Amino acid sequence: MQAAGYPKPGDAGIVKMSHPFDVFRPQVASVIGLLFVLVLYVTMVYGPIAAMLVELFPTRIRYTSMSLPYHIGNGWFGGLLPATAFAITASTGDIYSGLWYPVIFAAITVVVGALFIPETKDVDITKT
Repeated sequence: MQAAGYPKPGDAGIVKMSHPFDVFRPQVASVIGLLFVLVLYVTMVYGPIAAMLVELFPTRIRYTSMSLPYHIGNGWFGGLLPATAFAITASTGDIYSGLWYPVIFAAITVVVGALFIPETKDVDITKT
């Protein structure tokens, strides 16, 4: 295993917890802190996205028109991103090829958003 670059079992450089109070070790605490910051970034993104998306539709059909596409987008495309990126990476052998999946979908989102999403400023949302 050493020839492949894997660390030795019991190596001090590996972050692992064997006891609940291990969270106070500096290395474990920094990993937990980093994950907390990443979750904080996600929450700062999802709030404005939900508020912006519902303003695209009149109040009478708002939930119906947003629920299905939102859940398909988040659930299927976002939820399967790790598995799809891993499958692409495994099939090509290039560790960076799996990044094309989120990059392509982000580009599609920008194009569709720029071309088809209307401006809702000064629009009466109660009218159909």
